[in-house]
Amino acid sequence: MKKIFFSLLITLLFLNSLYSQDKNKGEFIDRFSPYYDQMLKEVNEFENPPKPQKKIFKLDFTGLNIPKGLSEFKYYWFNEPVSQGITGTCWSFCTTSFYESEIYRIHNRKIKLSEMWTVYWEYVEKAKGWVRMRGDMNFGEGSQSNAVKRIWKQYGVVPLEVYTGLLPNQKVHNHSKMFNEMNSYLETVKKNNQWNEEEVVETIKSILNYYMGTPPEKFIYEGEEYTPMEFLEEKVNLNLDDYIDVMSILEQPFYQQVEYTVPDNWWHNKDYYNIPVNEFMMLIKEAIRNGYTMAIGGDVSEAGYDSRSKAGIVPTFDIPSEYIDDYAREFRFDNKTTGDDHGIHLVGYTVKDGKDWYLIKDSGAGSRNVDPKGFYFYHEDYVKLKMLTLTIHKDAAKKILSKFK
Repeated sequence: MKKIFFSLLITLLFLNSLYSQDKNKGEFIDRFSPYYDQMLKEVNEFENPPKPQKKIFKLDFTGLNIPKGLSEFKYYWFNEPVSQGITGTCWSFCTTSFYESEIYRIHNRKIKLSEMWTVYWEYVEKAKGWVRMRGDMNFGEGSQSNAVKRIWKQYGVVPLEVYTGLLPNQKVHNHSKMFNEMNSYLETVKKNNQWNEEEVVETIKSILNYYMGTPPEKFIYEGEEYTPMEFLEEKVNLNLDDYIDVMSILEQPFYQQVEYTVPDNWWHNKDYYNIPVNEFMMLIKEAIRNGYTMAIGGDVSEAGYDSRSKAGIVPTFDIPSEYIDDYAREFRFDNKTTGDDHGIHLVGYTVKDGKDWYLIKDSGAGSRNVDPKGFYFYHEDYVKLKMLTLTIHKDAAKKILSKFK
């Protein structure tokens, strides 16, 4: 009996010791597998060896007398540069910036407007165009400066603070997936002859809403409620018909309003005032000296264009300055070495060695590589050879307009 009692006592003591232990706790930790990760890295390097990166031929900027900063320029008010992210929406960023400067020039009022509001509704208009043209049009991320005026007239505009086009916690615009989804859908519409405009537009809007957020119908700004159209009329308060588009391309007759024949002019706008390049340059020189900024567009893919030096120059090994004329421009436009690559905002000027340099506000990634971030410096020869169009207030172009019937 004593043995049984003793055994039970030992068992109870053992069980008691078990239940009296401190409880263990669990925690969430980062995955730890450095050896396996190293093996994966070595396998990947063996199976996918890095390809040698091709070097790019560029002008050697060493010793060139180029501007070093904004302090060298006379410039007019603009909002701080912002990035267009990974999107092809420079047309909206540069023209929105231009109109912001115009609001300040005319009304002495500072407003930051939403670039992505315009992008959203331009995609809607492209979807309508896709149906009406039965898919026989360019559906891309790009457009033209005068698309901004067209969209605002139809949909109004909003301040940036009420529509950024970014989702919660998203810091950088990236339209890659969104565009591919829309483009794939529209190609399916074309393939299956599903030309129902209402259905197509609603589907495109649902994609835009998912990736960019739904644009507001009404909003509060400075304590007052506005619709986008009321905001355009009361706070932006620009006469959009006062703004004109000028181009200089030899393939179209000069001193006529013509079509700008590039894919991003998808709606085939024919309102461009076409003038010879010498007058194009004179318009820029006189306008910027008289307080007018302008949105300009053209090509930014040359050997004399470099983000580290922040400069756009025409090298002598390309073409000497005195040979830049309408024929040189057309030669490059025709063989597509000059294209409709990028839109920027020309906001100031300086003079070095008897030549103009222009201060360019730019939303592209290259402008943000080095300080001052968001800017380039264009030599007047670069503008003369590679810039094709501009948007400006008509009062700055009275001499030019007098030559048109």
